[in-house]
Amino acid sequence: MTGLRYVYAVCHPHGATLQADVSGVAGETPGQLPHHGLIAIVSTVPERDFAEEPLRHHLEDLEWLSATARAHQAVIDALTAVTTPLPLRLATVFRDDSGIRAMMEAREDTFRRTLARLDGRVEWGVKVYAASESAQAADAPAKAATGRDYLRQRRMRTKANEEMWEYAENFTRRLHSTLSGYAEDARLHPAQNSALSRETGPNVLNAAYLVTRSDSEGFVELVERTKDEESGLRVELTGPWAAYSFAGLEADTAGDAREAGE
Repeated sequence: MTGLRYVYAVCHPHGATLQADVSGVAGETPGQLPHHGLIAIVSTVPERDFAEEPLRHHLEDLEWLSATARAHQAVIDALTAVTTPLPLRLATVFRDDSGIRAMMEAREDTFRRTLARLDGRVEWGVKVYAASESAQAADAPAKAATGRDYLRQRRMRTKANEEMWEYAENFTRRLHSTLSGYAEDARLHPAQNSALSRETGPNVLNAAYLVTRSDSEGFVELVERTKDEESGLRVELTGPWAAYSFAGLEADTAGDAREAGE
């Protein structure tokens, strides 16, 4: 079988070993490729799947893409437990190790600066969801008996919806301000499409926060204190992740692997 070299991340050398049960993309165990005091985390993948033409077709196959993203993310998660990795985009492949070294040589200064800035830090994701339209409909009054009742109920629903959005915006503004004050850095991402995320209710906050490992327990407690079942809003905390949103190294595309792997 002809193989290509798949790169997951770049990081500093570390003495710890990854979990024994972690396998990478295509079921291959990841290894290390050292270069000038940095290491790339790599494995071998089949050319029949990862050469340019077959890969283009595979990326349109949601089942294949999801499985590959989960395997990619499993390696990144294992790395995050023992060091600070800089994740590369999903399906970053090279013909051989010399191609990987050439990439690391060209980007060495950027890798070193970013690793120094992110050392000892992780990313936490916070999402807030409002009540779904179906849930709001369940709370609606019975069917109107007259046209006048119908118009009154319609005005009431419109007003209730406007009040819900106003409350959600105020809540998320306060929450983001509070969490940003605790974190070292923060990023606001576009709201997730509920059809794609399969979550009930619209996403009204999709944010990432850069937090030191030592402060992470306090950050989690802070988020937990904001949760209020009576508010009509649902707060979701995810992480700790590798600092996708703050790496500046194809972070948007690398983040796709994390989202697909959730």
